[in-house]
Amino acid sequence: MDKPSILIKKKLLFVASAIAFMLGFLLFRIFYIQYFEAEFLQTRAYEQQTRDRLIKPNRGTIYDRNMVGIAVTETAYSISVIHNQIEDREMVARILSEQLELEYDYVFEKVSRRVALERIMTQVDRDIADRIRNLDIRGVVIDEDIRRVYPFSSLASQVIGFVGRDNQGIIGLEAKYDSFLEGESGKILTETDVLGRELDFSQRFRVAPVDGYNLVTTIDVILQQHAEQTLEKVLEYKNAKRGAIILMNPQTGEIYAMANKPDFDLNEPFTINDAELYSTWDTLTPEERNIHLNQMWRNFSINDTFEPGSTSKIITSIAALEEGIITVDSMFNCSGGYTVAGRLIRCWRYPRSHGSQTFLESVQNSCNPTFMIMAERMGAETFYSYMQKFGFNTRTGVDLPGEAPGIMHRFENVGPLELATMSFGQSFQITPLQLMRAASATINGGYMVTPHFARKIVDNDGNIIEEFIHDRGESIISAENSEIMRDILESVVYVGTGNRAYVAGYRIGGKTATSQKLPRGNGKYIASFLTFAPADDPQLMAFVLIDEPQGVYYGGTVAGPVMRDILENALPWLGIEPVFNEEELEELARHRVMVPDFIGLGIEEARRVARQLGVELELRGEGNVIASQFPIVGEIINRNSKVLIDLELLEESTEELEA
Repeated sequence: MDKPSILIKKKLLFVASAIAFMLGFLLFRIFYIQYFEAEFLQTRAYEQQTRDRLIKPNRGTIYDRNMVGIAVTETAYSISVIHNQIEDREMVARILSEQLELEYDYVFEKVSRRVALERIMTQVDRDIADRIRNLDIRGVVIDEDIRRVYPFSSLASQVIGFVGRDNQGIIGLEAKYDSFLEGESGKILTETDVLGRELDFSQRFRVAPVDGYNLVTTIDVILQQHAEQTLEKVLEYKNAKRGAIILMNPQTGEIYAMANKPDFDLNEPFTINDAELYSTWDTLTPEERNIHLNQMWRNFSINDTFEPGSTSKIITSIAALEEGIITVDSMFNCSGGYTVAGRLIRCWRYPRSHGSQTFLESVQNSCNPTFMIMAERMGAETFYSYMQKFGFNTRTGVDLPGEAPGIMHRFENVGPLELATMSFGQSFQITPLQLMRAASATINGGYMVTPHFARKIVDNDGNIIEEFIHDRGESIISAENSEIMRDILESVVYVGTGNRAYVAGYRIGGKTATSQKLPRGNGKYIASFLTFAPADDPQLMAFVLIDEPQGVYYGGTVAGPVMRDILENALPWLGIEPVFNEEELEELARHRVMVPDFIGLGIEEARRVARQLGVELELRGEGNVIASQFPIVGEIINRNSKVLIDLELLEESTEELEA
C-alpha cells in the first residue's frame, strides 16, 4: 500500500476517533446533566422564568391577661419597582419621592439599580398606596405589607420589646417568643421573560402566608399604666435618675406589671429619649448611637444589679429562724454600732442607738447590729448557703432575654467584715427581680417560684397551642417560719419603718431599704420598699425602687407613699376585698358618709342636706328640682367629696293654676 493511502487512513482514523470521543463526551455530559444536575438546572430555569414577591405574614398579637392587645399587627403596603419595566426613570423617581416624602436622589438611585425587584419603601399607609396605584405607573409594584403597632406607645416598653424591619423581635417578649409570633411568609409568583419582564398572558400564583400565633401574658394593662404613672410622678418630684415598680403574685410568679423609667416609645424605638442626646444625635458615630440605644432599651429590673440594703434583711432573718439561733422574743442590744474584726460598723441611727430590743423590734427598727450578730452566730458557711438557696447567685429564669445573675463574693473570700456587711444588704448585688423571688419564698410557705410573663400561646380562633406551666419549685424553708416572717413583716408596716404604706382594711407586710451607692460617701442613694398583701395569705407582692432621689432619700419616706398609692389601687382591682377592724371602721365613720337620695328635692333643701353630711354639690343644667345624681344613692364617699347634680325645670300643673 502506498504512502498516501496510509496517510489518508490515519487521518480518517483520527477524525473518526475524535468524532467518537466527542460523541462519547456529549453522551456522558447528557447523562450527567440528566441524572446529576437536573434538579439544580430546573430550579435555575424556574428562577429565570418566574419572579416571586414575598408576602409577610401577620405577626401574632401580644395580649395582656384580660385579652387587651398590647402589640398588634395592622395591614400596610410596600412600594417596589421592576427596573426592566420602567420607561422613564426620572419621572418614576420624582413621583415616588413626592408621594413617599423621600429624597429624590435616594429614590432615583434605587430606581436605577439593575435588579429584578427593588424595594423603595415598606409599611406605607393605605391612602398613600392607593394614590400611587391610581397613577398606574408602569414598573411600580404595590404589595401587601404589615406594620407592628403598639397601641399604648411606651407602656412596658422594655418588657414588650419591638421588631425590626424584617419583622423579627429585637428585645423583650417580642424576641423571646419570636418563633411563635413570626409566622411564615407567603409568595406571589409570576412568569417573566429573559429580561425579567412579566409576560402579558402569564398566570399569577399566590402562596398564602401563615399568620403567627398569639401570646397571652400575665401583664395587666391597668396595673401597668398605674405603676408607670405613679413612678413618673415620684421621679419628677424627687428629680431622681431612674426607677422601677414590679407587681407580682408571690404564689405563682405571675408578673402583673414591670415599670421602668425612663422608657421609650415602642412605635419609634430608634428615637433617643434623652433631649440633650437627641439634639446632638447626628454628630455621633454609629457605634456611639448603638451604645446609647442599648442603654435606653435596658430593662433595669432584670439587666442591672444593685445592693439591696435592708430589704435583704428578710433573708438574714428567715435564715436565723431556720437555724434555730433566735426566736421572735430573743433579746439584742444596739449601742449605735457593732465592732467586727476591730472595725466599728455603725447602725443607721448612729450616734443614737436602739438600746435593748427583741428580734421583732430589731426588724421593725431595721437595726444593723442585730443582723450582724445573727450572721456571726450562723457563721459564714451557713449564711452563704442560704444566700445560694434563695438564688442570689443565679438567674430567676424569667422569660425575658438578657437577665443578669447576682454578684457575690467567692465563699473563700468571705471574712468577718464581708459576712457582717452582707447580713444587712451590702457587699453583694442582685437584680430587683432576684430580690422579689427570694422574698416570695420567705412569705409563700417556702417555695421558690419562677417569675414569668407568658401564660399561653393561642391561634386566632382561641385554641391553645401551648400553655406555659411553672411549678412552685422546691421548698427551701419551713411553712411555720414562713408564717412567723409574715407576721413580723406585717408589724414593720403597722408600727415600724414601713408605716407609710399602711392601707386601711388590708393586712400588709413589708420592708424598707436605703442603700448607699458605690463608691461609699458619694452622697448617692437608692430608696426601695418591698411589700406583700394580704399578710395572712399573700396574693400580691410589690417592689418600688427610686434611684438617686434628691433631698430626703430614706426608703420609707420616699418609696412609702408611692407604695401606698400602688396598693390602694392594685388590691381592689385584683379582687382582694378590704376587711376593716373596729378601729378602722370608727376612723372611716368619721371621714366617710353614705350618699342620700337628692332626686326630687329642691335646690335649697338639697344644699341643707349636703351641709349636714359634709359634702359639696356641683349643679349642672338649669331648673329648680334635682333630676339625677352621681354617685348614686347608698354609695360610701369621703367627706368633702362632690356630688354631681343634674337639674330640671318643674312647671306647675294646670290643675294647680286653676285652684
